[in-house]
Amino acid sequence: MKISHSPRACNRLPVVGVIALALLFIFTSCASHNLPSLGGQPGQSAPFEPENGTTAASPQRTGERKPLFGGVSSLEPVLTGGEALSLSKLEALARQHNPTLAQAKAQIQSEHAKALEAGLYPNPVIGYIGEQINVRGTAGEFQGGFIRQEIVTAGKLRLSREKYQARASAAELLALAQMYRVINGVRMQFYRTLGAERKLEVQQELLETAEDRQVTVQEMFNVGQANRADLHQTRVLRQAQLLNVQQAENDLAMERETLGAIIGLLQPLGEVTGKLEAPLQPLVWEEALERLLAESPELAAAHANLKADEIMVQREKVEPIPNLFIEGSAGRNFEASETVYGVRAFVEVPLFDWNQGTIRQAKADWRRQRNEVRRTELSLRQSLADWFRRFRTALQKVTEYQNVILPQSEQRYVTRLKSYRADRETWSGVLEAQHDFFHRRLIYIDQLVAWRQAQVAIDGFLLVGGLEPPAGVVPPGHIDSVPKPR
Repeated sequence: MKISHSPRACNRLPVVGVIALALLFIFTSCASHNLPSLGGQPGQSAPFEPENGTTAASPQRTGERKPLFGGVSSLEPVLTGGEALSLSKLEALARQHNPTLAQAKAQIQSEHAKALEAGLYPNPVIGYIGEQINVRGTAGEFQGGFIRQEIVTAGKLRLSREKYQARASAAELLALAQMYRVINGVRMQFYRTLGAERKLEVQQELLETAEDRQVTVQEMFNVGQANRADLHQTRVLRQAQLLNVQQAENDLAMERETLGAIIGLLQPLGEVTGKLEAPLQPLVWEEALERLLAESPELAAAHANLKADEIMVQREKVEPIPNLFIEGSAGRNFEASETVYGVRAFVEVPLFDWNQGTIRQAKADWRRQRNEVRRTELSLRQSLADWFRRFRTALQKVTEYQNVILPQSEQRYVTRLKSYRADRETWSGVLEAQHDFFHRRLIYIDQLVAWRQAQVAIDGFLLVGGLEPPAGVVPPGHIDSVPKPR
């Protein structure tokens, strides 16, 4: 095979070589810089693995609340048929299955990813240059390649990363708030379910009494000691009470379904075990308010976002400082038969656009967030006033029902029942006393549930709504809604 040594044949070789080298460099760069895998099979979500090895950040002004997060087993709880569920078991199930917690964790990952992306250095640019091709029958005056790099100045990447790290801290605090919402929701619904079970027991007691009375009146009617109207009345009362029992059963079934929904389970829950009664300890308004403002995850997240906006203002102020672009090239001048090199450096001159509008927007976002901190404080105070009123009212009622109302009402019922058996009281009087006693027992159960729920809300920083989606880190209309964060 004869190899051509003509000038045209030789001049084509550098062109092909440069293009081949450029394509090879691009291919190897793409192959060695694949995006990191999130783990798991395609289409599956990766487990949450925070960078610092913790599950969520605590408010900066508080310690860990062990009753909420402590003692959680790494093994996923499993329900077995007929198992009585305690509050701690239900909380562990909610930590495993409630979808809003996974959403909150994904939001933390998203903010950490933004921090990573915002601090990455710009990619270099490589390319091919061919100038004056075919001049004087040659491959060109210049055939070669170039590489260009943008040098970021004024600490812009550092400020960008710090801003999104502050956003990630806010996301961790909001995830903590979401955990409180879920656990508080489970606890509240747990006490509602306990209350429904207790109310069903009361209604069943009333049904047994009505059935016993119907049997007694039937026997009295058989011996001529009661008339047919008395018999009809007992049947009506028994059937009406049966409807009350059925309603209580329906209420209990739906309370269990609601509890399962908050936990995140589709399978039905069985009986729950626990106590509604507990030592009645009053709360002091000033202490509750001080603790709320010092340890609330919502307020801590608002402060973290304010810090992010402070950094954002600094970041936008340095944006007009020009970045430096440096370019180097190397190739062959075929007209002069020499290897030549080139260097260029240039900047963008901020003559007309020196980021003045964006700086103003960043300052406006900072002022808005500063007022958001204040609004959050006032909103927490308002919500605490409502829950504290419920707590204090329910506590007062529970105390009086335990000490006075229920004992006196029961004694009145027992006294009338004894008088009836001694033929000194009518049956209608006994029924009225019985209805009053059992009705007050039902009221007492409702007040116990109300007291428990208010206590949970106050202890849990007023965070309720276990199936509400986690709050977003960035408020609507914020400057950060751009394709590439900076």
